[in-house]
Amino acid sequence: MKDFILKMAREAIETYVATGKKIPVPKNYPKDMKENKGVFVTIYKKPRELRGCIGLPYPQQPLIEALIEASVCVCSDPRFPPLSKEELQDIFIEVSILTKPEPIKAKDVAKQVKIGKHGLIIKKGFQGGLFLPQVPVEQKWNMDEYLENLCYKAGLTADAWLDPDCKLYRFETEVFEEKL
Repeated sequence: MKDFILKMAREAIETYVATGKKIPVPKNYPKDMKENKGVFVTIYKKPRELRGCIGLPYPQQPLIEALIEASVCVCSDPRFPPLSKEELQDIFIEVSILTKPEPIKAKDVAKQVKIGKHGLIIKKGFQGGLFLPQVPVEQKWNMDEYLENLCYKAGLTADAWLDPDCKLYRFETEVFEEKL
């Protein structure tokens, strides 16, 4: 399934960049991809410079559809200029398939979250932020830095995760990556 997922993400990205159109869902695909799953697609410029990361964190549609949608959206990550045809040869793709986010209590974070294993989502009202499990590892954050940066990403104060009005969720990922 790994090869199929990476091939689909690559095809969706290249087609969208070339034509501005989303590829159709293929007629034949692994049956596991019919299950509703969250997914993130990350684009890196070689050697490993972030070029975009967009996803659908909640299992609201079949993985095949979510993968195509995230692959199209990552081409226009608002933090970067739109992906160009010229860049396609200099990128590689990472796909993270998410488990269903589960609520956790702030007082239990230290017991229920392991850096490198769990991604986190924070929500307060209309504000929210998410980090994939690999982010705190790449940034070399400890648990306090992980939580503070998650709050900042959501536009909240550093200690907002302790606020009873904030909701925290953890999830795990299965990560597939193109070879460099």
